[in-house]
Amino acid sequence: MRQWLASIALALVASQAAVAAGRLEVAGAWIRTAPPGAMMLAGYATLSNAGDAPLMVTGADSEAFGDVSLHESVEVDGVARMKALGSIEIAPGASVVLAPGGKHLMLMQPRGEVKPGQKIPVELVLGNAQRISIEFVVSDEAPAAPPQ
Repeated sequence: MRQWLASIALALVASQAAVAAGRLEVAGAWIRTAPPGAMMLAGYATLSNAGDAPLMVTGADSEAFGDVSLHESVEVDGVARMKALGSIEIAPGASVVLAPGGKHLMLMQPRGEVKPGQKIPVELVLGNAQRISIEFVVSDEAPAAPPQ
């Protein structure tokens, strides 16, 4: 009987661990308008983990660009520099803001003209190989926050 109860307890613990998962939510996704012929653009958004386990954003892709990567603007000896990020971890209930002057998506080699108002799909890649498709709108400034 003890062994049976121990087996049941172990199964319950294992099932609870299997249910824990991060759940990515994205808000305010936008790409800053750039002059015609620009070869580098930046994408911004707020990434939130609505799940009950940490999640990891490990990369991004878009058919609209030759290369998409995670970057951060940092100041080194008084000079602003770009630093590639391998991943961004988001704790349960936490958010990471991709914004000008900080973390962002570096969008390289546009495969066509990028115009204000255009919606460009970008896939965020998570650590569990899940891909989340997000529509980024091209704009001169960040979209207004929705009323709460």
